[in-house]
Amino acid sequence: MNLPNKLTVLRVILIPFFVIALMAFGGSVRMLRYLAAAIFIVASLTDLLDGKIARRYNLVTNFGKFMDPLADKLLVCSALICLIGLGQLPAWMVIIIVSREFIISGFRLVAAEQGIVIAASYWGKFKTTFQMIAVILLIVDLPVLRIPAVVCTWIALILTVVSLVDYIVKNHKVITEGRI
Repeated sequence: MNLPNKLTVLRVILIPFFVIALMAFGGSVRMLRYLAAAIFIVASLTDLLDGKIARRYNLVTNFGKFMDPLADKLLVCSALICLIGLGQLPAWMVIIIVSREFIISGFRLVAAEQGIVIAASYWGKFKTTFQMIAVILLIVDLPVLRIPAVVCTWIALILTVVSLVDYIVKNHKVITEGRI
């Protein structure tokens, strides 16, 4: 397993530690929230780093193309679900985001059965970036960051829908005709 793939696996391993830190004591211990934010930031940075290393050193693999976006989804969706539990995000918003992730994962599974790998698009990468920024701002939960957190959350939601439409338009033939 190459370094980018190890970083992707590390991102998945960090998720339970992140969730425990965020949710312990109902999210009321400020230091644990900072710890959760730090873990989330480290996990998020592995996403940036694994892709750069894979492209720069020609270490792109099908495992990475499949697992990297899945690891992102697991990390972000775990955070969003926790933030519902902490009363910081409305469930309807998270349902839209998680639904998009299931739809895209379904597309990828159908494509994989046909030997096709659908890599992440730029819209999807922008969406993930804004989701991660919004999550960090929401976890830290400082009064001065509340407006930026709301703005980033809405941008992430809009990009979620835009990236879904982009995936469907670009890849509808995977479902309808069995090809890209």
